[in-house]
Amino acid sequence: MKRIQTAAYFFVLASLLFACQQDDAASGTGKLALSVTDSPIDASNVKAVYVTFTGLEYQNSGGNWTTATEFTKAQLVNLLDLQNGKTSLLGEFNLNAGNYTGLRFKLDAPSRGANTPSNPGCYVELISGEKKPLFVPSGSQSGYKANGNFTVPINFTVAVTADFDLRKSVVLTGSGSTYILNPTLKIIVNNQAGEIKGTISNLLSTNKYIIYVYEKDKYTASESSEPTGENVSFPNAITSTKLESNGSYQFSFLAAGSYDLIIVSETSAGITKVEKTIAGVIVESKKSTLVNSSL
Repeated sequence: MKRIQTAAYFFVLASLLFACQQDDAASGTGKLALSVTDSPIDASNVKAVYVTFTGLEYQNSGGNWTTATEFTKAQLVNLLDLQNGKTSLLGEFNLNAGNYTGLRFKLDAPSRGANTPSNPGCYVELISGEKKPLFVPSGSQSGYKANGNFTVPINFTVAVTADFDLRKSVVLTGSGSTYILNPTLKIIVNNQAGEIKGTISNLLSTNKYIIYVYEKDKYTASESSEPTGENVSFPNAITSTKLESNGSYQFSFLAAGSYDLIIVSETSAGITKVEKTIAGVIVESKKSTLVNSSL
């Protein structure tokens, strides 16, 4: 009987120690390595899109927003430099371990409807060299939100990339002189992402070509219609890129899944045409999917 009692005592003691270790682990910390990337913009007269990041907030499991106190220095980034898998590291931040459901970027940007600033922190640079303020709704107050989930592991670093899709984000409004940055960011955990790359041949040298990526079976013919107001064409594409002069292309930071590629040509007169659909392209985490085709 004593042996049974002794064994039971040690079992209970071991269980309590394990529970304490679990509690300690739950209150541990890890790091978030945060980068930004981009997709190209439609406007051919835009040379650069500069955004000044002044702060960061994060949301733990759908709860309250917390300020990242380590983000102490403003950073000016030309988002159009960050295409075809290129990124810019905003910093590494210590966070409590656990699941996170969103990020908010604080930007040095005027709100829409405000007076035009003489030296804006966010602006569009045109091919002509002219600089236009980039207005951001609530960018400096409540923040510019990026959607997506990521988990910070205890004593380790999770690398995450926020993808700005400038094709859908930057909108020219009013009389054609006001640029607005609308929120269309998504968060990608780097080691869970895959990529698609390849070459499209038999292109006309006089045309420009763009590939749009859709989740499988989400594209409809109406998406290619001429947009009105502040809308964009191909609105439900999750990303896009221009074909290089040799027909090569690359899509990085894609979640694992099945995608359709929509290849679109544009003449010098601005006439667009859907040239081809490549359906059911499979992307796997941490792998590159090669897709070559011909028009």
